[in-house]
Amino acid sequence: MTARYVRIPKFCEETGYTARAVETKIHRGVWAEGRQYRRAPDGCIFIDMQGFEKWVEGQKQAESAQTATA
Repeated sequence: MTARYVRIPKFCEETGYTARAVETKIHRGVWAEGRQYRRAPDGCIFIDMQGFEKWVEGQKQAESAQTATA
């Protein structure tokens, strides 16, 4: 069973992203709280794997649309 919410180290292990890359996406607002990540009541950040997958798929769709119109 795969967990929906994972801590940053587990996310990095599964995706190959670095912790710094994740933190940068959060800090710059590339990822939105409540969509790609959530904060637990104690302040720990958990990555929403479903939100991450939607973000990736959205990127692919945007690139396909740009390629089709070019």
